[in-house]
Amino acid sequence: MSEVPVLLLSGVSKRFGAVQALSDASLQVRAGEVVALVGDNGAGKSTMIKTIAGVDPADSGEIRFQDRPVSITKPHDATALGIATIYQDLALCDNLDVVSNLYLGKEMTQATVLNEIAMERSATELLTTLSVQIPSIRVPVASLSGGQRQSVAIARSLLGEPKVVLLDEPTAALGVAQTAQVLDLIERLRDRGLGIVLISHNLADVRAVADRVTVLRLGRNAGDFVMADTTQEEIVHAITGAADNVASRRQARQSAVDLERAKREGP
Repeated sequence: MSEVPVLLLSGVSKRFGAVQALSDASLQVRAGEVVALVGDNGAGKSTMIKTIAGVDPADSGEIRFQDRPVSITKPHDATALGIATIYQDLALCDNLDVVSNLYLGKEMTQATVLNEIAMERSATELLTTLSVQIPSIRVPVASLSGGQRQSVAIARSLLGEPKVVLLDEPTAALGVAQTAQVLDLIERLRDRGLGIVLISHNLADVRAVADRVTVLRLGRNAGDFVMADTTQEEIVHAITGAADNVASRRQARQSAVDLERAKREGP
């Protein structure tokens, strides 16, 4: 893993009218690293993603990409740099097959005619490399499971050979097996040397794949944790800003019950 962040945000602020969505926020992502961006609703996670993606440009602050300052004012700027974003809605065309979705807007042609054979061959190679399992690359996307659809959306983002991939709640509303499929794919992206930013409310998913966790609370940084060196309780504490949380209170109640039982039973 490179020591120099492939993506670095510092002092980033964004306001929507009277709402201060981000205040002097920061984020750094290295190549071959999964960084989970977590926080409560309204913490500023989606705003930060859209700032990086060029959908909602920052009002102030600095963005550096591959150790040089860059300006991202529109989605094309982010794409040109090598930043791919997969939103929750996936932006897939249900009536088109997998190949058509992968190459939508990037069709391969030969003498002004669609080169279906080349696109099918390339799609098969890409999905095989990522170990994405689907019934056929010629079935309509509407017939795929949620996990398979998410995998297709992620695979499509790799056609531009990005260096950073932003994932907005990729496992939301997925079942256990489908979630495992998507998490496995995220790990394979990390193994390819990509920097991954993962927004998720599911701390179990975060713990499964993240190398670091950045917490936002009310638009500000509330903590940055190395996953191997932290506990879920510490992350929850940073998210809520409370002195304790449900887990710690439950543990305290259980300790009190155990102590009372031990007193009654005696030595």
